[in-house]
Amino acid sequence: MAHGADIDRTDEWDRMRARHLRPAEERPESAARGVHHIALLATDVDATIGFYQELLEFPLTELFENRDYTGSTHFFFDIGNGNALAFFDFPGLDLGPYGEVLGGLHHLAISVPGDKWEHLRVKLADAGVETHIMSGSSMYFNGPDGERLELIADRLGEMYGSSVGLKH
Repeated sequence: MAHGADIDRTDEWDRMRARHLRPAEERPESAARGVHHIALLATDVDATIGFYQELLEFPLTELFENRDYTGSTHFFFDIGNGNALAFFDFPGLDLGPYGEVLGGLHHLAISVPGDKWEHLRVKLADAGVETHIMSGSSMYFNGPDGERLELIADRLGEMYGSSVGLKH
């Protein structure tokens, strides 16, 4: 039996939708402009740049010293739509390996066009990166420090072909 298969939260979700989810036409505009950047940790700057820029084709856009930790590198990749994926290295600190933990980052999902999704699937396979395909449009894999990533072929604002109600 799949984890959670014996739990039925349908009534709870219905109550939460009724209490909190407004119809699209009644929702106010978001106070946010979008994701400026998401920052992850890197143990090897060169390997991280190779993985994200060369393998995943996310261009490196900037690299400079982290203002909060002398000797630390802060670097950014373009992940489309004006959004950036950033990394820090912290030389001299033993941060330990990446761990998917409750209350922590589960995964980062990045939307890519369907043809690019397939192209990147092949590149990842050729590079020996193990992937897990779900629903034919989500590809999960780990980055160079174990960070869990998802490339999703759905458009922004959609999940598995259904709208998640985001205003565009």
